[in-house]
Amino acid sequence: MIIDFHTDLNVKRPSGSLKMSRSISLWIVLIGLAIPGCGGDAHNPNSVIRVEGSDTMVNIAQAWAENFQKSHPQIIPQVLGGGSGVGIASLIQNNCDLANSSRAMKDKELIQAKENHGGVAPIEHIVGYDALAVFVQKDNPLDAISLEELAEIYGDGGKIVNWSQLGVKLSGRRDEIVCVGRQNGSGTYSFFREAVLGKKRDYKLGSVDQSGSKDVVALIARAPLSLGYSGMGYKTNEVKALKLSKKKGGEGIEPTVANVQNGSYPLSRPLLIYTVGELPTHVKDYLEWIKSPAGQKIVLEMGYVPLF
Repeated sequence: MIIDFHTDLNVKRPSGSLKMSRSISLWIVLIGLAIPGCGGDAHNPNSVIRVEGSDTMVNIAQAWAENFQKSHPQIIPQVLGGGSGVGIASLIQNNCDLANSSRAMKDKELIQAKENHGGVAPIEHIVGYDALAVFVQKDNPLDAISLEELAEIYGDGGKIVNWSQLGVKLSGRRDEIVCVGRQNGSGTYSFFREAVLGKKRDYKLGSVDQSGSKDVVALIARAPLSLGYSGMGYKTNEVKALKLSKKKGGEGIEPTVANVQNGSYPLSRPLLIYTVGELPTHVKDYLEWIKSPAGQKIVLEMGYVPLF
């Protein structure tokens, strides 16, 4: 939109001269701003795609958005984290276009989604794979751990509470294991519980729960007595990812791209995006781009496992 403002300016002239009126035009170009909301208009040059959900996926989602906009500047993917449960709830309430999730939707969530969308069921899209790594501080001498031992560390009634029970001697007098985890709305929290503790066992009290995957790793880097789980893409030089076996004494497997692809790493999972109903053209194009070689290259660059 262009608005033309005309302003009369009275200019003082030397004595004896008359006032001179001059009209000038002020041209102001107003750039339209996209209004956040669920589902942009495919014909709007500033179409918005609202993306919400998994903290595990938030780094990838932001990288996807930034790279996609380089070739599609008229499309604006807006990325919010908050956890898989938050994204799914937003999708159910029709407040987002794409819900990122590091877990499958629960039966009750699927039912709610269908009820709120006129009987239309959500569609699950696999957009990559992740390994859930178990981290300790970089100077911790432990190199490997089993799912059985993790269950006794994190599970209700678990018997392993000290590092010495894992054969580890740390400097200083303190010996207790500080369990670091995620908040209960996180898909990572739910996946770890089911994969390690089983469907009937719950977490023990006393863990230090963080709101994001990055926060878990940052805390472990600062706390020598801590042990925690997070997406393998969040590894830093200040922490060590442990090799993992299913049984105590078994061969430990590293959380790597190759080991996730060949199925040998015990804590691997798909990265998911959920949608509901017929997608606007610009949203459909974005989702297809994420699954394309260009989008999957970013998955690999971010430390996760691509589809191919």
